[in-house]
Amino acid sequence: MSRVKIPAKLRQRIAEQAKHRCGYCLTSEKLTGIQLTIDHIIPIAAEGHTQEENLWLACRPCNEFKGTQTNAVDSESGERVMLFNPRTQIWEEHFTWGEDGAIIVGTTPIGRVTVSTLQMNHDLIVYARRQWIKVGWHPPED
Repeated sequence: MSRVKIPAKLRQRIAEQAKHRCGYCLTSEKLTGIQLTIDHIIPIAAEGHTQEENLWLACRPCNEFKGTQTNAVDSESGERVMLFNPRTQIWEEHFTWGEDGAIIVGTTPIGRVTVSTLQMNHDLIVYARRQWIKVGWHPPED
């Protein structure tokens, strides 16, 4: 599948709306020094469109772990639920930071399946978050 070209002005508008952070794990471009990617919330492979209301910023790990998935089975309820939509849903309604601020905890079925599917607490990112916490850069305050 060929890559979809996102116009620069649209990319900038989405980046500003997302506060230059991943819509899923809230990792900032400034902390990583790596430009975030544009995520198709509903992937093209699942008939999603390249239009502003279906686009948001995502870090590469979240985007790659998500792939073409749009839903998953919640480990607690056993029900299939949609993944978190960073454009239309509020992060704090589905997630919280664990006690030390390095772990993301899903507090709803949507949050749990998103944390699991996107592997939002994989070892490398948790290690990085702990380093950011030491210098007061994490977790995000808003």
